[in-house]
Amino acid sequence: MKKSLLDTFTERLFEFPLWVKQVIYIRLREHLETFLSDDFINEKSHENFHLYRPSLSYIGKTELLERTAGLDTNLYTFLGLVEEGNDIITIALNNFWTLEEVSKYFIFCCEQNFIKSPVPNPIMIMAGYLAGKYRTGEYFKRIGKINIDQLEHTIRIQKELREKGERPQFVELMIEFGYVTEADSKALLVMKEQASKRFILDVSLIPEGMSLDGASVDKYIAEVNDLKQENAKLKSQLNKILLFLKKNAK
Repeated sequence: MKKSLLDTFTERLFEFPLWVKQVIYIRLREHLETFLSDDFINEKSHENFHLYRPSLSYIGKTELLERTAGLDTNLYTFLGLVEEGNDIITIALNNFWTLEEVSKYFIFCCEQNFIKSPVPNPIMIMAGYLAGKYRTGEYFKRIGKINIDQLEHTIRIQKELREKGERPQFVELMIEFGYVTEADSKALLVMKEQASKRFILDVSLIPEGMSLDGASVDKYIAEVNDLKQENAKLKSQLNKILLFLKKNAK
């Protein structure tokens, strides 16, 4: 199994003295609390999509071996990485894929019964949301934050307002009705926005002693500058989202 870049950094972090790790934890938690709800912060690892380690079904293993469906190359790469025992975040980071791309591959493979079931419900819901299968309201309904009546009420009111020439955001209405909190919505919007952006660890930050082949290093160098430009745009977009939510929340 190819070692995860994130695992390498995490292992180095684990080597820090306890008093250093404690401060890092406190500061990181304080940072996360500025835009994440308690549900996101306290999420258990077995319910986190990024840490999920899927397994191939018999159908999936057969398709990987025989390739009778003639799927896209990336899908076969995904199936191969799943067969190797990788989790979602390793698959994304080690292949320079966005989380959105991996979510789409995952959902497709689940629908084709390539992934062994059952897949935990929280995993499927988040993957579906990041892949664009579910909109925000449907996501909140599926995780139990709102019920079907509240979802339909919000849809109806949004439609009525649009017929009057107004353009209310769905999340804005759910917050106004008290169905979800600003923290819940903010975390989800940030997650969705960042999932569509490619994240590549800067080669200059790779710890000494970490083994990378020449092709991987060249790929890092070629894409880091583009990543920095994307991150600058992302920061601007996130600031606009947060400003919008702050102005429109009760």
